[in-house]
Amino acid sequence: MADRTKIWIANTMKELMKQKPVDKIRVTDICRAAEIQRPTFYYHFKDKHDVIAWIFFQNAPQEDLLDREAAVRAMREMKKELSVFYQRAYADVSQNALWKYMLEYFCESYSRLAMERLHTDSLDAGIAFAIRMYCYGTVGMAMEWALSDNITPAETVVDFMFRSMPFPVHQIFFPDQND
Repeated sequence: MADRTKIWIANTMKELMKQKPVDKIRVTDICRAAEIQRPTFYYHFKDKHDVIAWIFFQNAPQEDLLDREAAVRAMREMKKELSVFYQRAYADVSQNALWKYMLEYFCESYSRLAMERLHTDSLDAGIAFAIRMYCYGTVGMAMEWALSDNITPAETVVDFMFRSMPFPVHQIFFPDQND
């Protein structure tokens, strides 16, 4: 039941985002459109940005972050779903904007994977910096591509991203390609 309610609230948010930008949507609007009470909303989500992040993470790649085909599928899906959701979510520049959730998600995922591969509990400052720089760049470029590039195929964007990976990070994730 709880999952159905979350999905209902998320679908309502997507519908509202077709009508107006994120900064014009209030929790009251979501509750009214979903025909739920505020406590029900707050039981499932902390705010409207949490709903947007939940929608993203439901569609986020659950596969290997370093798999080219998985990345291409995710980029294509983002472009396909771009209709309005991603445009409005990416246009939101508030404190809790989607790109910040994405950045945190990818930085944590790549850092965790790097620590596993290096058999350590913490990362060297240089590697941590390189991972964050890569994540900032790829999230930013993915947003730019999704919002304004109707020419470059997803495969090309993913190839550019992987080739732009800082060398110390590339050494960790693609050791066989460092010759």
